[in-house]
Amino acid sequence: MLHISQFEKSYFGHLVLKIDNIKIPDGIFWIKGSNGSGKSTLLKSIAGILAFKGDIAIHNVYLKNHGVKFRKLVNFAEAEPIFPEFLTGTEMIGLFAKAKGATVGQENELIADMGMKAYIQNPLGSYSSGMLKKLSLVLAFLGQPKLILLDEPLNTIDVESLNVLYHWIEEKHLREKVSFLLSSHQPLDETKLSGIKQIDIKDQRLTLNF
Repeated sequence: MLHISQFEKSYFGHLVLKIDNIKIPDGIFWIKGSNGSGKSTLLKSIAGILAFKGDIAIHNVYLKNHGVKFRKLVNFAEAEPIFPEFLTGTEMIGLFAKAKGATVGQENELIADMGMKAYIQNPLGSYSSGMLKKLSLVLAFLGQPKLILLDEPLNTIDVESLNVLYHWIEEKHLREKVSFLLSSHQPLDETKLSGIKQIDIKDQRLTLNF
């Protein structure tokens, strides 16, 4: 369960998002809202990237009091990932695997599924936007997270890789009880995501539609 309490996030004195007290159960959730509604802000806050007022907990592990433990429970893939260009894909994955406590060799199947073997050892500066997106998704599935956050996961991804992603989400949720928050302007294929529920952001507020 994800618990968000007394949450407020502002930029330059302008309130972007306010959540008084919401508990989101385990599951797969599609966050919907217009541009600038606060979807990315919410995901980055939950990931522990942005500072905010209030607190967020995953299964009673609070971000403000147990930051390291909390961050091991949540993985995040940005809408437009940016990585150090001098590192190779292999090196980037190695760093994340160590930080997230991934099992030995866990990344190999993910790399193969996304068709990245041919270029995974190349410098990230040579990657296209689609290749960087695939890498960000591989990183998001490393370790043993309880919650995976995917910001605009459909952007710059080909149809074959998208089907792989749907399979990963479904399998991770059913087998390991991992929850997902997905933010997407593009329609998600709800037939491939069992029991997906909707969360709306409008007028700086979060509404659970389930």
